[in-house]
Amino acid sequence: MSDENLQPVFQIQRVYLKDLSLEQPNSPAIFLEQEAPGIEVSVDVGSEKLADGIYEATVTVTVTAKIGEKVAFLVEGKQAGIFEARNIPEDQLDPLLGIGCPNIVYPYLRSNVADAITRAGFPPIHLSEINFEAFYAQRLTLAAEQANATTEAPTTIQ
Repeated sequence: MSDENLQPVFQIQRVYLKDLSLEQPNSPAIFLEQEAPGIEVSVDVGSEKLADGIYEATVTVTVTAKIGEKVAFLVEGKQAGIFEARNIPEDQLDPLLGIGCPNIVYPYLRSNVADAITRAGFPPIHLSEINFEAFYAQRLTLAAEQANATTEAPTTIQ
């Protein structure tokens, strides 16, 4: 076996918009409101093995704009990428899929979400940058806390 076959490989195969939805439940009346909407943003990341050394990484963003209790719009977008990752040490693969790949995919999602909001007739909303390393660490901490809570919970036998 040659040394070439053992070299780590990481390549972008494709970046694509997997899902995009827009809802304007209170249009056209919402356009007559003078008050600026309150904006809520939620983010999630995921990854899935597609084949040997081939993975899909996704970033999902939901943006909800409300004026009072009325929803002006709700946009949900899911941007994905297919990545080749071979000969990557196992302890480095999960951070690569949870940090590196979202860093590549997210700028495309930001653009698509901003475009959808603008085309819907609303002022542009530009999503801020995300520190996916901190986001990843936060998810690991939350998962560990949930695992501890599950193992520490008393069990009742009837």
